[in-house]
Amino acid sequence: MSDKRADSVAFVRDTFIAEQPAPSSATGVVKWLQDNLFATWANGLLTIVSLYVVYLLLTATMPWIFNGIWNTESLAQCREVLDGSTGACFSVLSERWNQLLFGFKYPPDQYWRPTLAFVLMFAALAPVLFFDLPRKLLVITALFPFTAYWLIWGGTILTPLFALAGVVVGYFVYARFVKNSFAAGFFGAIVAALVVWMLGGQIIPENANDNALLAAVPSRDLGGFMLNMMLGLTCVSLSVPIGIALALGRQSNLPLIKVICVVFIEFIRGVPLITLLFVANVMLAYFFPPGSGVDLFLRVVIMITMFSAAYIAEVIRGGLAALPKGQYEAADSLGLDYPQAMRLIILPQALKISIPGIVNVAVGLFKDTTLVSVISMFDLVGMIRGPILASTEWNGVYWELFMAASVLFFVVCYGISQYSQWLERRLATDHR
Repeated sequence: MSDKRADSVAFVRDTFIAEQPAPSSATGVVKWLQDNLFATWANGLLTIVSLYVVYLLLTATMPWIFNGIWNTESLAQCREVLDGSTGACFSVLSERWNQLLFGFKYPPDQYWRPTLAFVLMFAALAPVLFFDLPRKLLVITALFPFTAYWLIWGGTILTPLFALAGVVVGYFVYARFVKNSFAAGFFGAIVAALVVWMLGGQIIPENANDNALLAAVPSRDLGGFMLNMMLGLTCVSLSVPIGIALALGRQSNLPLIKVICVVFIEFIRGVPLITLLFVANVMLAYFFPPGSGVDLFLRVVIMITMFSAAYIAEVIRGGLAALPKGQYEAADSLGLDYPQAMRLIILPQALKISIPGIVNVAVGLFKDTTLVSVISMFDLVGMIRGPILASTEWNGVYWELFMAASVLFFVVCYGISQYSQWLERRLATDHR
């Protein structure tokens, strides 16, 4: 009887079964291929067709790249070395790299100056892009524009010092009037800074550049990819705060400020950038005082900044409109005035929402800097279309030059895109 009873009692396991590895179809490469490339029969067919197209492209381009020639002095010598075989003439890059990067007029013995400014750029951007760094490093960011100007253009150091004084005066004007209106304080600061800068230009002696520590380099001697980087960095840095001011001005309760911002934004967005560049080249000089000598680079910066600021203003206005009304009411309930509410509550949320749009405008603006070649500014594309292809040694080399230009622009634009994605993840802009 007891034996039957013992046999009828259920067995209870006192140890766990050893874990078994997951099936190969549920993990690893096989799982990724199944989910991303062969999820359905249609996706599988598209994957096979795409792989075949990639195979055709690689078989056509890889021999051309790997058989490239780097050590000849002309296209004719490249063809002699290749002797009818397939291969690229990369010798144009190894011989004209300095012109592609710095232009053909910048003094070769002074290449260290823009190179040093380029290195300092990363130190200046780091505190802005990575906000975990100590805030004291923002001093480097504030001084970088004036240091970079002196390094690249050279001449007397009084010019960047007067520009720095103009920014300081503009800051005090902003602090004085921002309590009434952010837009009024911001535009007042710009006007004050420009007035101090122009007055400083009148004070600087005409022979100040003769005994300068760094030799003066005129703006017409700037060129190559350096010019694209300078235009892109300068215009993006200026257009973001101006765009914020325009977006807030468009929502201002002051009728005059609102009308000015609306007319400016709608007019600029309705005009092609190339038209504004022609205006900068031909007409903008007439809006400055006679004899002020505002060079083409500054005029182009003004027009491109105005163009991108109008688009950034609309992006930020969309971010402001996306915020619920309760955020504004919460700021009022805390007793914050308008500047405090914008700085502490509204703008941080609106800018987080606007990150993808701002990055899109920044990337487009950086690529649009190549349009300055149509007004005889020898940027990277201008150098390729002008002095390099016009020379008898390299007349006929196209793919190699434009492929190098594409790589340079891709590296910068891809870096901007990856940073924006990291920033979105860091700030959790998906509102989960």
